[in-house]
Amino acid sequence: MLYDTHAHFDSEEFAGDRDELLEKVHQEGVDLINNIGADMESSRDSIRLAENHDFVYATVGVHPSEVGGMTEKDIEELREMAKHEKVVAIGEIGLDYHYMDGTSEEEQRFWFKRQLELAKELDMPVVIHDRESKGQCIEILKEMDIHKGVMHCFSGSAETAKILLDMGFFISFTGVVTFKNARKAVEAVKAIPIERLFIETDAPYMAPEPVRGTRNHSGNVIRVAEKFAEIKGIDVEEVKRITTENAKRFFGIN
Repeated sequence: MLYDTHAHFDSEEFAGDRDELLEKVHQEGVDLINNIGADMESSRDSIRLAENHDFVYATVGVHPSEVGGMTEKDIEELREMAKHEKVVAIGEIGLDYHYMDGTSEEEQRFWFKRQLELAKELDMPVVIHDRESKGQCIEILKEMDIHKGVMHCFSGSAETAKILLDMGFFISFTGVVTFKNARKAVEAVKAIPIERLFIETDAPYMAPEPVRGTRNHSGNVIRVAEKFAEIKGIDVEEVKRITTENAKRFFGIN
């Protein structure tokens, strides 16, 4: 029982074998996959993938690096897409001040808040991306009283994790936690109760050890579960069961 809560199979990296690979990893033990919207087109593509594969679910949203040129018409389309029965969250949304090509901090904050407003209106969970936002992402989440969220690809400290837990958030880790220099991630996993953790690949990015540097896919999510089991000192089957149950409850999947 495995749930890859964050992947991007709509990516060009999967153009040659997308459907075959999805079916293969499912047959090999990945029960559920979320395909994550990162702009308007990938949000549409995520829904199409979810329609074509029973075990795939979709999120819809615009990543902070892609909000340049976003309009209220896009918010209206996201609202309509979010009504689809296979759409389980708004995301990934947030702030990313690492690469600023085509967006400003002000623009990112504006459209982040608009998408959070949409999630509150629809009573849907949010998938959050936060990179080098100088604490502003968490400030906005607090300001807008957002509690139903997951911080994806967590790279913060154990102290930051505790802040998010107090806000009601779940926290998700990629294969980065398997890297030899991932001391901060390991300490954060230690500090987070297993009942508040998700596992993910962020495929095709963030491939774990021992396949670091290759095209990532959902079949590698087991590596994250195995690392959690090592850190927590529990059986990997328990990690698989608990993280899957966590995510199914959060995303409303029976």
